[in-house]
Order: sequence, then structure tokens, then C-alpha cells
Amino acid sequence: MVFYIFVAQLYTMGTTKDLSRGIFIRHNGQLCRVVDYQHTMPGKGGAFYQVKMKNAVTGKSNDHRFRSGENIDVVRVEEKDMQYLYKEGENLVLMDMDTYEQFNLNEEMLGDALQFIKEEMILKVYLDEGNPIMADAPNHVVLEITYSEPGVKGDTANNPSKPATLETGAIVQVPLFVKQGERIKVDTRTGEYVERAKD
Repeated sequence: MVFYIFVAQLYTMGTTKDLSRGIFIRHNGQLCRVVDYQHTMPGKGGAFYQVKMKNAVTGKSNDHRFRSGENIDVVRVEEKDMQYLYKEGENLVLMDMDTYEQFNLNEEMLGDALQFIKEEMILKVYLDEGNPIMADAPNHVVLEITYSEPGVKGDTANNPSKPATLETGAIVQVPLFVKQGERIKVDTRTGEYVERAKD
């Protein structure tokens, strides 16, 4: 009984009305981050929330249906900007810019955005009791194209594009006029080309 009271004090009891994208909740004993949710009011039966979550430990995604008004455990996590130093095995080594303390974070916690990350970039890191549990890449990054075939002149039908390899190894589709050696802005959330970088 004493143990239960101790655990309950670490979290804030809320309901489904407190759901928002990006918050952390404790679900089935696991720390999860809400990726997306949808409120549905069917013709028959009670309203519910279909919630897509990402496990903060394993990085795996899962879906769960909550009844409207159901209690949820909202976890208050700390957010901090940290610099990505280098990769060590499957971990990213990050540094707290204020204390210079270094932390390890499993690369899976960055998801698909990992392919656009390079050393010295600043990441938004989420900490639970001082331990990094997940991180977000910047929404946009500027990277150099290390390889891309020249565009074919006269090929302008249907907004054609071509693959381009970036300095991190990621491959994105770019317009034909973009050349090897140029720096481009990429949206890390979608993996799409945005524009040529303005130096």
C-alpha cells in the first residue's frame, strides 16, 4: 500500500480531456508519448479516443482506445536542449549545454529523423527523473548533397524530381535544378526537400 502511494505521487492523474500531442502518459506500466489521437462519437455506444502512442523505452508504436472521460496518468517530464556529440554503438552521446554532462540515448528514440542528424546539432531531449528517455530532431535541418545525378534538360513534365544523397547518408527527392555540392533544407518530420539553403 505504501508503495502504491509513492508511485502515485510521481504522476498527475488526468482524464482523456487532457490529451494532447507530445505529452507523456503512463500506460500499462510503460512510459509512452502521445503521437496522435482522434475523438470519435459513434452513433451507438459511448464516445472514445483512439490514441497512437510511442513507447519511451522501446521506441515501438501502439494504439489504444480510451473511453471519453477515462482517467489517464500524465507524466511530467523535463525538456532540455542538448548537443549531439557522436554515435557509440546504438546510442547517441549527448551533452547538456549548461553542465557539460554527457548522456546516452538509444538511437531508436529519434525514429526516422535519425537519418538527418549530424554531429553538433542541437536536439530537444525529454528527461524522466534526470534520465533522457526520448528526443526530437529540429523540424528543419540544412545538409549538403554529396551525390546526385545531373538533371536532364527539357524534362519538366509533372514537376520531376531526382534522388539526392545527403552528407548523413539519407536519400531525398529533390528538384532537377538542385546540384551536387549544394546545401538544402530538409523537413525531418516528413523527410521532404524544402528549399535550397540560403547562405
